[in-house]
Amino acid sequence: MTHVLLLRLAGPLQSWGLTSRFAARRDSHSRPTKSAVIGLCAAALGLPWTTGLVEADRPEEGKERGKPTLLGQLAETVYGVRADHPGVPVRDYHTVGAGSYPLRPRDLITDHRRAAAVSAGLDAATGDTFGDHTLAGWYGAPKKITTDPHSGALVSGELHRSSLITERWYLADATFLVGLQHDDDAFLQTVARALERPEHLLWLGRKSCPPSGTLVLKTALGDLETAFRTHRLLPGSDGAADPTRKPWAWLQVPPSERGATPVQDQPVSFDSLRPQHTTRWEVRHRVTIAGNATDWKDIIP
Repeated sequence: MTHVLLLRLAGPLQSWGLTSRFAARRDSHSRPTKSAVIGLCAAALGLPWTTGLVEADRPEEGKERGKPTLLGQLAETVYGVRADHPGVPVRDYHTVGAGSYPLRPRDLITDHRRAAAVSAGLDAATGDTFGDHTLAGWYGAPKKITTDPHSGALVSGELHRSSLITERWYLADATFLVGLQHDDDAFLQTVARALERPEHLLWLGRKSCPPSGTLVLKTALGDLETAFRTHRLLPGSDGAADPTRKPWAWLQVPPSERGATPVQDQPVSFDSLRPQHTTRWEVRHRVTIAGNATDWKDIIP
């Protein structure tokens, strides 16, 4: 018998990256990705970035594979999301840099040219602290780090430039019902307790997008499709929910399922140096809410 942990992901802004990473244009998927939700749960559980999917002490060849870690159990869950309130795409014209910035010790360590430019001020400084040193018009953080051909030291490829202009996309006033399906109800209860008392801060895709109100709803007996059909729409940012509307839902399925489409958001590793994702498969369909569907109570908006 399977169980489903139901989560409410809502906030003024959400942003779910799927294709772009640290690019000038940072898009947002139309709904929460599995890798982001698993990362949210892993942060609540306090798991290190380097946690693998199986225990480090792998068994010998020919024996049963290693026991899944907590992250491995999270990755094994069957994922689904229902867009109760899809939200409105919002574009943020974002600028970074230019002007005068205080230097940090690492700026001098990673670029000897900066150190030379500010050396007079450093020599005149007194005390056991670094002090406040600036270089007018120089970008504050080293970018495009490369090796200096003469000294071999690490230097910044760009020192003096105008502001960086980026385009960032968000979803405003969206509310999603997310489900994680697993055979072990006790495991899902552990995840639910962690989300209510997280070890680390939680956010909806980006650190500038904290969740608002109720996050953990309940655990329900059955599968994702049943859970989505037997629970009414969540209220939106205005507190209202149209009971007659049929929301879209995306359910994880085997690749052999008819109409399944691939999504590159199945987490393999959250290592900050080498994050890895692989393919999972999902189907999209409209959900008809049952007439006797369960109402939500005591939800904090």
